[in-house]
Amino acid sequence: MDTERTDPVERMLAERECERLIVEFGRRLDLGDPADVAELCTEDAVWEWPAGERRIEGREGLRAYFAGRPSDRLSRRVASNILVTVTSPDTATATSYFTTYRVDGHTGGPVPARPPVQVGHYEDTFRRVEGHWQLARRTLFLAFAGPTDRLAPAGKN
Repeated sequence: MDTERTDPVERMLAERECERLIVEFGRRLDLGDPADVAELCTEDAVWEWPAGERRIEGREGLRAYFAGRPSDRLSRRVASNILVTVTSPDTATATSYFTTYRVDGHTGGPVPARPPVQVGHYEDTFRRVEGHWQLARRTLFLAFAGPTDRLAPAGKN
């Protein structure tokens, strides 16, 4: 995109809306209804992990995938180093780092500190649809990964 001929305020607003989508994605997975993540995506969105050869296509596919998350999963995602680049009036890309803390078998209360189960980065593509930015493609690259711990049932250590 020719940034010299682009309105800097419009560019800044697009960057901010795309950045907010990245943060909202994690919030919905951790604190909301995970299936609602799909609403942040285009109808033809793609989520993929090249190293794991996993690929989910389409908003409905994403909704089904995230709705299948274990109900006893406790997770927190930390997003950082978010760099959005507006490539045209209706497209943008971003790179962001993430760290994921996660356990299954959670029944309430705080969990003793553990190392993260994933550290990596996302490469995202955004598209403006009917005046609103949406996630069109998300590719996950893991630098560090481990298994998700399962907590022992209450009273069994």
